[in-house]
Amino acid sequence: MVERQLRRRGIADERVLAAMGEVPREAFVPERARRRAYHDGALPIGAEQTISQPWIVAAICQGLELSGDELALEVGTGSGYSAAVLAGLAREVVSVERFAELATRARTTLAELGFANVEVRVGDGSLGAPDRAPFGAIAVHAAAPAAPATLLGQLEPGGRLVVPISGRGADMLTALRATEAGIEERVIAPSRFVPLIGDEGFRER
Repeated sequence: MVERQLRRRGIADERVLAAMGEVPREAFVPERARRRAYHDGALPIGAEQTISQPWIVAAICQGLELSGDELALEVGTGSGYSAAVLAGLAREVVSVERFAELATRARTTLAELGFANVEVRVGDGSLGAPDRAPFGAIAVHAAAPAAPATLLGQLEPGGRLVVPISGRGADMLTALRATEAGIEERVIAPSRFVPLIGDEGFRER
């Protein structure tokens, strides 16, 4: 996975590649799907949600440019896999999931694997975690209509936000950085995500 799906497709951050290689992806997918855990694609995890393909997880982490000292916020815990990868790249991770059943399962898996620096919460991830802000990095695992202003407001100076911005043909995975002059923005790649549901996302259908 690391060599064929990640390095060959432009993931060059060695810390990200190492973290992706260390986290057992099969532990975060339903038992019936474990033989496809390292498949180059998303897999269903319940509640009409998915575990993102490995390249997407790596691209988000690389876009965050983590040094290891950050307090990171994750929006959309899902299976907990991305939180586990982030846990190896940041000092601490606060992860917010809107489905209580997924949050409970992810919390259990992360604890069983020894990831003690991840806090999993249930709530509206589009509003972040104001009681823990500011964050050095924020990763959003669902497509938003625009970069949520509240999340941008929870970045520390120099902090990075990676979020898929919903578009007609594709969601554009986008990296934003808070600077003294304003927000710097660059597109990482087109992608496809489930919609971000919440006050600063889309309405639930």
